[in-house]
Amino acid sequence: MSKVLAKCTGFDWDEGNSDKNLISHQVSNSECEEVFFNRPLIVSDDKKHSITEKRYYVLGRTDADRYLFVAFTIRSNLIRIISARDMNEKETTRYYEKIKRNSKL
Repeated sequence: MSKVLAKCTGFDWDEGNSDKNLISHQVSNSECEEVFFNRPLIVSDDKKHSITEKRYYVLGRTDADRYLFVAFTIRSNLIRIISARDMNEKETTRYYEKIKRNSKL
């Protein structure tokens, strides 16, 4: 597990934002959460969007093998999802390359 997620104890959903990913990208809150429990999971800093607070993103898959990009921040050891969508082509390639590298170990 990544150092970023090691101390996280759950999820924090902003009531005003809770349906945003479903409306915009047809990604449910439960799908967002599933990604964090499935492997492989790629966790990276989101330096471009870390202006007022530290942000991250993950590339991962849901229980139904839907491949998602999920942007998030951490507040009080809780993961707060900012946005979620299907991976684009570049992200999918990166994800599969990691799977291929890990299978050789």
